[in-house]
Amino acid sequence: MEMMLEKIDDRTKEEEIFVVLCASGFNHITRARSALMFATLAATAECRTILYAVQECVDILVKGAIERMEKPGPNTPTLSQRLREALDAGVEILCCTQSMANKGIEEKDLIEGVRPAGAMTLIDLATKARGVLSF
Repeated sequence: MEMMLEKIDDRTKEEEIFVVLCASGFNHITRARSALMFATLAATAECRTILYAVQECVDILVKGAIERMEKPGPNTPTLSQRLREALDAGVEILCCTQSMANKGIEEKDLIEGVRPAGAMTLIDLATKARGVLSF
């Protein structure tokens, strides 16, 4: 295991990109929470981590949506908690512009720290990433 960690440490920043693709939102809150958790873990492992939100995941990135829609359960982290952890860990969160357009969501509707990005951004990131997870 130590040899593997040494190899990781020798990579350039560009090679350390880790992408989490999330299409789940309020329709599968547990998947969305997991996507945020894994993105946070990757960021704390010193990878440049990007969560790319498409389809239903876009809904959870609208200002006030989590507070309106989520029904927190006992002993379970909330989406708000997971989202805050991810942002605090330095996870970059990008929102698919086509998904936003399909839902009538504009950049001003997104929570602070979330940026819109086109589909080619995801393709570019995926070709450069050392790892990609999908939820």
